Amino acid sequence: MNLHFDLLAPLYDRLMSRPDAEPLARALNLPADGLLLDVGGGTGRVSRLLVPWVRGAVVCDASRGMLAQASPAGLCAVQCRAERLPFADGAFARVLVVDALHHFSRQREALAELVRVLAPGGRLLISEPDIAHRGVRLIALAERLTLMGSHFLPPGEIETMLAAEGISPHIVRDGEATAWIVADKPVE
Repeated sequence: MNLHFDLLAPLYDRLMSRPDAEPLARALNLPADGLLLDVGGGTGRVSRLLVPWVRGAVVCDASRGMLAQASPAGLCAVQCRAERLPFADGAFARVLVVDALHHFSRQREALAELVRVLAPGGRLLISEPDIAHRGVRLIALAERLTLMGSHFLPPGEIETMLAAEGISPHIVRDGEATAWIVADKPVE
């Protein structure tokens, strides 16, 4: 799968629509006095928009090609898999995953890692295409045909998996085809 993204990396930001930072900042309850981790963040196209509201941002991704695009943008770029994040427990005030969870090979383990690195009192936001939407099912088919290894989960299943990690998520809709799952980690 990294090969797909390594090949797309030089064009990725031009091919993808520019996200609106304001709704993301509100959903993440920004500003925050701490660091933001953008997991599966590729080129950093989303996290670079949120830098003004946090102390700093780290984008991590499995694709070296995507991260090469993030480094010149002034983001700290770390190559790693979401299932094994190389960060200390509770290191990040905010954790963000935008349109990437379906690319993680072991999603349950990745979600556990997201919760592990989130600081007590911190907030997690996952923005993921909703497989119940017809257009998303067509994208899922295209990704299957191109051997991307994607696995789209219904938002309710993501919510259940996060709840099993000891946080209380809730689903917020962002249009018909995308679901936002927001969760706050309890203060210990």
